[in-house]
Amino acid sequence: MCSGCNFELLPAREKVAEEKITLTFRHFWVGKHDEPVERIIADTIKKFEEKHPHIKIDFEGLDQTIHREQKLKSEMVTGRPPDIFSLFGGAEIEPYVQTGRLLDLTGFLKDEDLYGRFKDLSLWTFDQKVYGIPFEGNAEPLFYNKELFTKLRISPPQTISDLMSIIPVLTHHGIIPFALGNKQEWPAAIYVHYFMDRQTGSGKFTQIINGRASFTNPEYLLAMKNFDRLVKMGAFPHNANQLSSEEAVELFTQGKAAMYLSGNWDITLFQKAAPGFSTQIGVLSFPTLQEGDEGSLAGGYTVGLGLSSALTGSKREAALEFIAEIYKPEVRAKITEEAYRIPVMSGEVQKVEKDSVFNQVIALTEASKTKFVPYDNMLPPEIKQVFLHSIAGIVDQQVTPEESLERLEQSLNNYRKLIQNR
Repeated sequence: MCSGCNFELLPAREKVAEEKITLTFRHFWVGKHDEPVERIIADTIKKFEEKHPHIKIDFEGLDQTIHREQKLKSEMVTGRPPDIFSLFGGAEIEPYVQTGRLLDLTGFLKDEDLYGRFKDLSLWTFDQKVYGIPFEGNAEPLFYNKELFTKLRISPPQTISDLMSIIPVLTHHGIIPFALGNKQEWPAAIYVHYFMDRQTGSGKFTQIINGRASFTNPEYLLAMKNFDRLVKMGAFPHNANQLSSEEAVELFTQGKAAMYLSGNWDITLFQKAAPGFSTQIGVLSFPTLQEGDEGSLAGGYTVGLGLSSALTGSKREAALEFIAEIYKPEVRAKITEEAYRIPVMSGEVQKVEKDSVFNQVIALTEASKTKFVPYDNMLPPEIKQVFLHSIAGIVDQQVTPEESLERLEQSLNNYRKLIQNR
């Protein structure tokens, strides 16, 4: 260093501020029910870029299946995923963690005083390190048309036997019992994981995944037969596998279907399809096996955000600064109040005054003593596809309950062999 030279050393952050940074952010909030989420995050990005003119965020939406099952998978193989991306926790991200493709966010969460505020990080934690952040909670209740039930003098089903008994009453009056749009295949899986859970609890499914039990067990056969029975009784639209979720919502909100089994994310569609219809909607947990049983609620904190481990230096700092922005109270409040997403952190807004359906879902979530992660989210992708295809096959009456479980067992065995040979 020369004497007499009067260099002024700038702090590191000020040097970073001079650099031009572009971040890529891919999401799957592209459906009609996701429009409020996409708008809120796009607005957050705009404000962030105005505050940080040197940072640009390329915000790209892609169909969820294409993003999760195709594009992100291949990008993780090459090590070139987007900088920030939407994804599901649990079994889906485990391979990405094992191959070192996800950024360890543990230190960031602690530095931002966020670590202890999340309600559940279990699906995102491996070896005590956090590799993704829950973005929204979800619950899968049974929505039903209260006015229609009153008109036909039937009570909301509390048990599976109750459920089976009201199907003929509804079909006799020309009402579709359940609005089901299974074009993406996962909606029908909600029925199956509830039937499975009601037979054995979710612990059985965990045992199967861990190699301590088999899919071809008597309880799961009963569960599949119950679902098959619904199909045979005409509980679903005849073309359910060709209908979208939006089309199913229309059947429900137009009074053509009596019930709709789905998640809280579809509440926005209820309002768009038929303003004012929300006052007619009741919310229940899926019926139990026996009267008095405590039924678990499907849901959890499966949808979140991940960051590429390839991020370094000023680019990583910018990405983390933006993530911190998303988890500020004012943004989180909008996610709950405008998009009807269940809060993921303590201290967030818990109720929405203008929507009674969402508040019913929140109340049901709080009242449910036990919850389970939707089964398709617990399965490795290779087995998940067989799970969904087999259920869709039952909807079309091309697959029997026995065949569906045999296919699952075979896919699980093949997966184990694949893992052992790696």
